[in-house]
Amino acid sequence: MARTLIVEADGGSRGNPGPAGYGAVVLDPETGEALAEAAEFIGTATNNVAEYKGLVAGLRAAHALDPQACVQVRMDSKLVVEQMSGRWQIKHPDMKPLAAEARSVFPAGQVTYEWIPRAQNKHADRLANEAMDAGKIGKQWEPGNSRAALAATAAPARSAAARAADEAAESAEAADAAPSAPAAGWGAPDRGPPATFVLLRHGETALTPEKRFSGSGGTDPELSAAGRRQAEAAATALAARGSVQAVVSSPLRRCRETAQAVADRLGLEVRIEEGLRETDFGAWEGLTFAEVRERFPEDLDAWLGSAKVAPTGGGESFATVARRVAVARDKLLARYAGRTVLLVTHVTPVKTLVRLALGAPPESLFRMELSAASLSAVAYFSDGNASVRLLNDTSHLR
Repeated sequence: MARTLIVEADGGSRGNPGPAGYGAVVLDPETGEALAEAAEFIGTATNNVAEYKGLVAGLRAAHALDPQACVQVRMDSKLVVEQMSGRWQIKHPDMKPLAAEARSVFPAGQVTYEWIPRAQNKHADRLANEAMDAGKIGKQWEPGNSRAALAATAAPARSAAARAADEAAESAEAADAAPSAPAAGWGAPDRGPPATFVLLRHGETALTPEKRFSGSGGTDPELSAAGRRQAEAAATALAARGSVQAVVSSPLRRCRETAQAVADRLGLEVRIEEGLRETDFGAWEGLTFAEVRERFPEDLDAWLGSAKVAPTGGGESFATVARRVAVARDKLLARYAGRTVLLVTHVTPVKTLVRLALGAPPESLFRMELSAASLSAVAYFSDGNASVRLLNDTSHLR
């Protein structure tokens, strides 16, 4: 009778794409003993690519132990599990060769796939983080330094105290991302003109009127005919105002096209800022809210309940996006001090910049309306104060 081995694998990216690593462990199903571990820092990659690389490494480690074994793969990436099980298509060009490589390790029929909650994948998750930590200081993961097995076996069930600690950490992260509060209020001395970010959400794509999740992890749609008209209307309005001195865009196509329409009207160049891209919505990309509710009800509830929870399939949490957007904000503030800059970006980055300027909690993201091609504005003063001056202005579209 063939031996059974369990492979648990995970991958992560601090930026998505960003510094990435994977981890995998081969377990004895009867004793739970870790028979082999694998981890590696892989440079800049997305979460999904890192997860696939973790899968390949775990399968190769299992094959080295016993090429005849029946392998049960357990991962918290629903995207990878569903794609490798043949229920979902693999469309992304970076993942197709990795999936093919994974299938080549064992003959068809020897490997099965099972999705497990993230809490049950602690060992592989810890290995992936150890690999990314090593990469951060210019090194590679070494088995002798790993404490992933200890962290996984010693971790108790989530207690109320632990959950409270997570909530406290979430609040702290939001505070870290927000600009520091001014030392004095309106009575502070005049510190010169603020840097003003005029925030333009891109025009419509074919997905916009259908209200489908469209982030940075799925297709990269172009503007629709309606979206191009909206971009031209925004360009006309901004040209009439005459205050924009620079144009910065998300790298995604719908934003670049919107930004170019404005830049052409203003005689400016478009500069790309990676930190302004939309959230990676993982397995939810291209789905409506109702479809996500039907397919992933528990994941959706968890996502709606905490800014630290990522969408199904290794997308980005709102906490991760907030950190990324805050870094981009600070970089742009240093570059454009005292100037008015148009940032052409997406729903989540615009709402996040407004939320951080207000010092509002993460759940405020769900309480803002932000229409396609709408204009918002935030002014940033040199003493650290921020002032929201406009939100969701669509008067130029009427």
